[in-house]
Amino acid sequence: MDESLLRKFHKELSAGTVSLALLAVVAASLEPMYGYQIAKRLEQLGDGVLAGKQSALYPVLRNLEGAGLLESFVEPSMSGPPRRYYRATATGREALTDWSAAWRATRDSLDAVLKDADA
Repeated sequence: MDESLLRKFHKELSAGTVSLALLAVVAASLEPMYGYQIAKRLEQLGDGVLAGKQSALYPVLRNLEGAGLLESFVEPSMSGPPRRYYRATATGREALTDWSAAWRATRDSLDAVLKDADA
């Protein structure tokens, strides 16, 4: 197995799904979350598969905020620099519903294709 091909495939796959995963984690939270919390939650929920560099999350969070899907605010922290907290907007929750449906349709179609390939 060519490890570089597998890494490239995983990177491409992650690029298309990280926005959905981040939006889902933030929308599911009852309280606003900051970057480290979001990264840890992704790690827990995804059994490590969705774990990545925490610094890679921030550009995606900014893009989601720029699209009006998340909103943020900064609060001082007792244990370090101020933290930026994120929460989903109403538009973000609507987008999550649409994106989740699109993901499930894509997953189901791909599973059907892979099932035939494995037979």
